[in-house]
Amino acid sequence: MASIQVQDGENMKHECGGFVIADQWVMTAVHCLPTGPNGRKVVLGVHSLSEAEETKQTFDILELHNHPEYSGSNYDNDIALIKLDRPFNSSEAVKAVEYLRTGGTNPSTGAEVDTAGWGSIDDLGSRPDKLKEVSVEVMSSARCGRRDYFGRKFTDNMICAHKLCPEPCDQPYKKEDSCDGDSGGPLLYNGVAVGITSNGGKKCGQIKKPGIYTIISHYTEWINNTMAPQPPTE
Repeated sequence: MASIQVQDGENMKHECGGFVIADQWVMTAVHCLPTGPNGRKVVLGVHSLSEAEETKQTFDILELHNHPEYSGSNYDNDIALIKLDRPFNSSEAVKAVEYLRTGGTNPSTGAEVDTAGWGSIDDLGSRPDKLKEVSVEVMSSARCGRRDYFGRKFTDNMICAHKLCPEPCDQPYKKEDSCDGDSGGPLLYNGVAVGITSNGGKKCGQIKKPGIYTIISHYTEWINNTMAPQPPTE
């Protein structure tokens, strides 16, 4: 996991998540950095945002590549790649995660997937200090595209998932979901990153507003082209 942090007075403040996919590359969501890096840092090997952990590695952003067809109106194509200013030191706390490529099998409706982040834990915006993880269940695309869910904003490049109320569904039951501040983090299926937390939403755990995730396997060609070494210009 990566924590993308922005200057906040004397300190750095967590703003978005991300995850390492190669020795100098972090995947995240475009809407995390819509106007560019602007002095943001990427911190790897972090569990607690406040404690001084020996595993932490901090990087400047050398390059930011936002998908050229990103749509701010509905978060379509919400995928971005950050090139760090140097390769990270591989350790137990910092290593690249495998991600699904074209032709791979994405999780189907009802599959259990995992997500993680330092995002809000309630609608009041309170943020945890330590990384939180949650298992969620993939919902059918047909349901997420219904007018009472996301309607036309939901595209073929998206998966939606939420934590279902266990049967029998006795209230009160607090649903768990990705939320504001989790954006850019991974959606994992059997340990492989299949999605990027995109529109976790300001309202968390609402019945008809499950988390939305960008489907990574739709972007293999763009990822490969972006990460390929550029030939020197004459």
